[in-house]
Amino acid sequence: MTFVVLEDCIQCKHTDCVAVCPVDCFYEGPNFLVIDPDECIDCALCEPECPIDAIAAEDEVPADQQHMIVLNAKLAAHPNWTVITEKKDAMPDNAEWAGVEGKLKKLDRNGA
Repeated sequence: MTFVVLEDCIQCKHTDCVAVCPVDCFYEGPNFLVIDPDECIDCALCEPECPIDAIAAEDEVPADQQHMIVLNAKLAAHPNWTVITEKKDAMPDNAEWAGVEGKLKKLDRNGA
């Protein structure tokens, strides 16, 4: 099993989760983070660190977010997305985007 970054992260991109990851399985795009399922060791340290609850265990991903499981794997493998290992500031307007539904159309895939 792995953990999955959900749609809520789009346009927010808090990186508290990255700071606690022991295996550096987070990848960063312009306005979103993903978890590489092949690198995640299911330690569960990242989930409680997310201030907007945008990370879930794969078997607890809500039905309307199941597409995010495949999307995390796809974007983690994309050459334009790079490993992130240190905490950074969230997106400048993250507070405006917290809790907004339907953010997938705002995802910047950066060539993916």
